[in-house]
Amino acid sequence: MEAQVENAIEIASDPSADRTLNSQALDFIAQLPSDPQSWRVCLALFVREPRCSEFVRHTCLDVLNNAIRSGLLDVPTLNAVRENLLAYAQDIYKPPDPGHASVDSPGGQNKLAQTLTCLFVCLYPSEWLSFFRDMLNLTALAGSSGRENAAGTIFFLRVLLQIHDEIADVFLARTADERKKSNELKDLIRERDAKFIAASWQEILSQWRAKDSTVTDFCLVVVGRWASWTDISLIITPTLRDLLLELVISQSNGPAALRETALTTFTEILRKKMSPDYKLELIEFLKIREVIAHLIASPALADLRATSQYDTDLAESVAQLANHSLSDIVKAIESARDQDSVMVQGVSHLKGFLPLVLRFFSDDYDEICSTVIPCLSDLLTLFRRKEKSSAVIHEQSTAMLGPVLDAVVAKMRYDETSSWGNEDAQTDEAEFQELRKRLHVLQQAIAAVDDTLYQDKISSVVISTFENFKRGGSQVDWRDLDLALHEMFLFGELGLKSGGLYSKTKPTTPAAERLIAMMFKLVECDVASSPHPAVQLQYMEICVRYYHFFDANPQFISTTLERFILFVHHNHVKVQTRSWYLFARFIKHARQHLGDIAQTVIQALSDLLPIKAEIPDEVSDNSDMSSEENQQTPSARFDSQLHLFEAVGCVCSARGVPVENQVVYIRTVITPLFSDMEVHLSPAKNGDDLAVMQVHHLIMALGTLARGFSDWTPASITSSASPPASEVSEEFSRTSEAILLALESVNVNTDVIRAAARFSFSRLVGVLGSRILPQLPRWIDGLLARTSSKDEMALFMRLLDQVVYGFKTEIYGILNTLLTPLLQRVFAGIAEPVTGTDDEIQLAELKREYLSFLLVILNNNLEAVLVTEANQAGFANVISTIEHLAKDASDFPTAKLAFTVLTNMVTKWGGPDVQTKAPEPTLPGFDRFMMERFSPLCWALPSQPNFDARDAQGKQAMGEAAGLQRAIYAKTGEQYLSHLRNTELSGMGMDEGTMDGYLRVLSSSDTKAFKQYFQGLVQRSKR
Repeated sequence: MEAQVENAIEIASDPSADRTLNSQALDFIAQLPSDPQSWRVCLALFVREPRCSEFVRHTCLDVLNNAIRSGLLDVPTLNAVRENLLAYAQDIYKPPDPGHASVDSPGGQNKLAQTLTCLFVCLYPSEWLSFFRDMLNLTALAGSSGRENAAGTIFFLRVLLQIHDEIADVFLARTADERKKSNELKDLIRERDAKFIAASWQEILSQWRAKDSTVTDFCLVVVGRWASWTDISLIITPTLRDLLLELVISQSNGPAALRETALTTFTEILRKKMSPDYKLELIEFLKIREVIAHLIASPALADLRATSQYDTDLAESVAQLANHSLSDIVKAIESARDQDSVMVQGVSHLKGFLPLVLRFFSDDYDEICSTVIPCLSDLLTLFRRKEKSSAVIHEQSTAMLGPVLDAVVAKMRYDETSSWGNEDAQTDEAEFQELRKRLHVLQQAIAAVDDTLYQDKISSVVISTFENFKRGGSQVDWRDLDLALHEMFLFGELGLKSGGLYSKTKPTTPAAERLIAMMFKLVECDVASSPHPAVQLQYMEICVRYYHFFDANPQFISTTLERFILFVHHNHVKVQTRSWYLFARFIKHARQHLGDIAQTVIQALSDLLPIKAEIPDEVSDNSDMSSEENQQTPSARFDSQLHLFEAVGCVCSARGVPVENQVVYIRTVITPLFSDMEVHLSPAKNGDDLAVMQVHHLIMALGTLARGFSDWTPASITSSASPPASEVSEEFSRTSEAILLALESVNVNTDVIRAAARFSFSRLVGVLGSRILPQLPRWIDGLLARTSSKDEMALFMRLLDQVVYGFKTEIYGILNTLLTPLLQRVFAGIAEPVTGTDDEIQLAELKREYLSFLLVILNNNLEAVLVTEANQAGFANVISTIEHLAKDASDFPTAKLAFTVLTNMVTKWGGPDVQTKAPEPTLPGFDRFMMERFSPLCWALPSQPNFDARDAQGKQAMGEAAGLQRAIYAKTGEQYLSHLRNTELSGMGMDEGTMDGYLRVLSSSDTKAFKQYFQGLVQRSKR
C-alpha cells in the first residue's frame, strides 16, 4: 500500500507523465481522505528513512491533517500519532550527533508544524498538557538545557506561529463553534503556559540576538503576533522589554531587516486592545517616545537624511510606530475628563509625541509623510470635538494647531527635485496630487477648529509670495508661486461658503474679504507673467473659480483676458488644451462686460479656429495612456478646440454688441467653416475617411458655436435668457441648412455624420427657435435612417421630446405630418432581432423613449395629433405596441411606463368623470375600447409565466396597472364594474368572494389604497 500511494503521488507530480496515468493518479489521491486507513500509510511514508520526495511527504501530511481535523481518529490513536511525530521531530531537530540527517526544508517544517498544531487543538485541553514544553525541548542540544540548537529553536517558533494562525488570526473566517474552541484554547494557554512561553522568548533572544539574525527575527515575529491576544502583563516583562529596546537601539546602525522587525514588534504590541489608561502606561513602560527619538537622531535618519543613502524603510517603520502611538494617546484623551489622571498623562504624552510625528510628516518622501497622516487626522478630530467643552483641550489646540498647519502648508509645496510637466515623472506627479488631497482634508479640519488661524496663515503665505514676486520676479521659485496659488484655490471652500464673494457690493464673510484681497494682489502683482506653466494654469483656474471678483471689478477683465489670450496660444500642450476650456468658462462668466472688446477677442482667436481632422489611431489603447498622452490625441485636442467655438459664440452675443455686429461676427466664423465643408463634401461622398472626419468636426464646431451664442431654451421657466434677434437666427438657419446638406449627401460612415448632426441639432434649437420646425422632417429623415442603430433612435427621440415641449403651441401641424413616418421607423427598430447584450440594452432604451415621446404628446395637450386623418391608420399600431410592452414581464420599467401612457390616454379621451350618469368619451366609443382593450392588460402582465411578484420593479408596474383601473372606473363608473364582474374577472375564474372584495375596493377606495390592495392580491395569487 505504501508503494502504491508513493507511486501515485509521484506520477501526479510529474509533468512529463502519461496524461492517462496522471489522471488515474489524481483520482486515486483524491480518494485517500475518504479511506479511514490511508492516514496510517501516509504517516509511515512521512517518517520513513530514507525519506520520500518532498511532494510525497507534503501530500502525506495533508491526508493526515484531514484525518485529524475531520475527527476520524479517536484519542488513543491521536496520542499514537503524537508519539510518532514527536519522536520524528526529536530525531530530526535535536540530533544526538552532528552527523545526523539534516532538517526538513522550510516548507516541510511549516507543514509538520501545521500537523502538530492540528494535534494541539485536539489534545492540549486534556491529553497533551506538556505540548509547549515538549516543543521547547527541541531548542536544546542533547545533554544541555540551554537554547543553543538553532534548528530546533526555529522549528519551535514555527509551531508557535502556526498556533497563532490557527486560533488567533483575525483575518481567518471561522464558524461559531470554531470561534468558541479557539477562545477556549487561548484561555488555557494564558492560564497554563503564557509565562513559560514568554520566558522562552527571553531565553531565545538572550541566546541568539548577537549570533543569528534569522532566529532573532523569527522570535520577534512570534512576540508581535502573540502579543495581540495574550495578556500583556504576562508576556511583556521588563526583561523582555529591555531585550527589545536593545535590539532596536543597538541595531540602529546594524542589519536593517532585524531592526525593522523589532520596530514592527513594538507596533504589534501597541495595537493590542486595552483600556486607555493601560495603553498610556504601556506606551510609557515600553519607552516608545525614547525609542523614536533615539532613532530620529541616529545617523541613518539624521546625518543621511538629505542624501541618497537615507534609510526610507527605517523611517517608514518608525513613522508607523509614531502614528500608532499618537492615535492611542488621542483615543485615551478623548475618553478622559478634564484634570483626571488619564487626561494629564495623555496631554503629557501628546506634547512629547507631536514634534516626533511632525518630523516624519515633514519628510521629503511622501510615503513617509502619508504614514502619519491618520494620527494627525485623529488629533484634529479630537480638537474639533472637544475644543469648546474642555479647557485642557482648548489650551492644547491653541498651542499645537499652528505648528501642524505650518507643516501641512509646507508639505503642499513641490519639493526641490520635482520637475512639472516631465513625461517621465507623471506617476510621481499623480501621487503628489493625491497627497495634496489628503493634506487639504487636514487643512479643512484645522479650519473647522480655528478658522481665524487658518485664514491668517493662508493670507500671509499668498500675499507675501505675490509681493515677493512683484519685487523679485523671476527670482521667486515657481514652487512658491504654485503653493500660494494652490492654497488660494483651496481657500475658496471657506471664502465661497455663502455662495459668492459679494452681497450688494460688500464681502459676504470675513473669509470672502480675505479672498478678495488675495485677488487684488493676484492681479496687481501680475502673477500671470510668471513663465512657468504650472503657475499659468493655476492662475486661470483661480480666475474662473472666483469670477465674482471680476463682476464686481470689471476694470481687470481686459488685462486678464490678455493673459488668457496668451495662454490659449501656449506651446505646452497641457497648458494650451486646458486653457481653451478655462477661457470658455471665463468668457461665459464675463460675457456681459465684453461688448467693447468682442471684435478684438475674436480676431485674437482666429488663428486657433481652423479645423484639421485626423484619423484616430485605432491600434492604441487609450485606457493604457496617461492623462497627458490622452490630451495629445487628435480626438482630445478637437474636443478642447470646441471650447474655443463656444467662447467665440459667447463673445459674439455679449451684451452691448449691436445686432448687426453680432451678425458680422457670426459670418466671420461660419463662412470659413462652410467653405471648408464644401471642399470636403465631395471626397466624403466618395468614402474618404479623412474627409468624413473633417465634415464631422465642422458640424460639431457649428453646433458648439450656437451653444455658446445662446443660453435660451424654448418654454423654459427657469432661464432668464431671451431668444436671439431674428437677424441672428437667420444666420444660424444657414448653419442648419449646411448641416442638413451634409447629412443628406454623405452616404459613407453615416453614423459619424449623424452623431455630429444630432449633437448640433440639440444646440441649434436655442438659436433658431421655431425656425427649426419647417426643417424637422429633413432632420428626421437624416437622423433616423435605415442604418440608424437603436441607440441613435433613442437619443433622437429624447431630442424630439424637448422640441415638442419647447414648441407645443407651434408644432401641431408639422407633428401631424411627420408623426406616422417617424413612428414607423421606431416600430421597425423595435421589431429588429436582438443580437447581443448591448443590443438588448439599446432596445429597452428605445422602447422607453418611444413611450416617453407619447407621454410628451399627451402631457402637452397634443393628443389630437395621434388620431387625425393623417395618423388614424397608424393609431392601431400605436395601441398594439403599447399593449405588447405592457405585457412584457422581462422589462418591468417599460411595462410600468406603458401603463402610464394608457392611463394618460384614458384621462385625455375618457371624457369627464362620471358619478351616476353615462360615460361621455371625447372619442366616440372610447369608453368600451378602454374597458375591453386596456383593462385586461392589468391582469395580462402578472399572468406571464416569467412574472416575479417579489420583484420591486414588478410591484411598481402593478401599481401603475392599478392606477389605470382607477382611471377607467372614474370615466365609466358602474359600466366598468359590470364589465369586470360579468366578463373580465369571471372569465379569469375569480371566485365570487374575491370578486366582491375586488370591486368594492376599486369603487370605494382612493387610488393609493387600491394600488396597495391590487399589489397584495397579485402577490397572493402567485404563491
